[in-house]
Amino acid sequence: MKLSVAIITYNEERIIEKNLNAVHDLADEIIIVDSFSKDCTGEICSKFPKVKFIQQKFLGFGKQKNFAIEKCQSEWILFLDSDEIPDEELKNSIRKLITEAKPEFNVYDVEFNNIFLGETLKYGGWGNIKRERLFRKGHGKYSEDIVHEEFITTESKGKLKGKINHYTYKDIYHHIEKSNKYTSMMAEKMYKNGKKSNLFKILFKPLFQFFKSYFLRLGFLDGLVGYYAATTAAFYTFLKYKKLHEIHKFK
Repeated sequence: MKLSVAIITYNEERIIEKNLNAVHDLADEIIIVDSFSKDCTGEICSKFPKVKFIQQKFLGFGKQKNFAIEKCQSEWILFLDSDEIPDEELKNSIRKLITEAKPEFNVYDVEFNNIFLGETLKYGGWGNIKRERLFRKGHGKYSEDIVHEEFITTESKGKLKGKINHYTYKDIYHHIEKSNKYTSMMAEKMYKNGKKSNLFKILFKPLFQFFKSYFLRLGFLDGLVGYYAATTAAFYTFLKYKKLHEIHKFK
């Protein structure tokens, strides 16, 4: 087999069908590692014959992704989050690459369109983002961080034409819900890495984060959505440092 698409899921009924429709003809197999979703994720995945649906207790994002990589049987792996949809240009680039006798690289970056509340963000740290998403099996893996994991490789990286459309949040409520979940994991990660919090960090790091996102990184050019993105980035920073402070207080 030439290409495995790997995805980890938990309660992704809002977007997983769109994702699978986009990659089903591209992939030889689709490996989904699900953390025991309570919605219709499993039923939706069962409609697609190339999907291998595996349920596994959530181990943290890094370990969960590495578990999915281990289950892939193809030469190449395209790793996607459930809310990431490759465009046609990217799919054509992948088709061409995996049929080449000797591709130049074993790991490839892909550019992103981050779509935030219906708008594609170009500034504020959300634009011009690229990540390693296509790689030969055995030439990279993820760090074992519980959240904000990184792709680890010793390989030089190429860059594919085309983009991944990242449909970040369904609405404001969904954004708040995920921010609360992620900041809890981030605080735990920081605690394990020996990081500490104090009143100065709780008060002033969020202010600097807003200033950096909205002014230094030109988030104001994205209009009202840019302001909201900068504000929520600041609130995310506040939550992770406040939660880190609480962990130190009670442990």
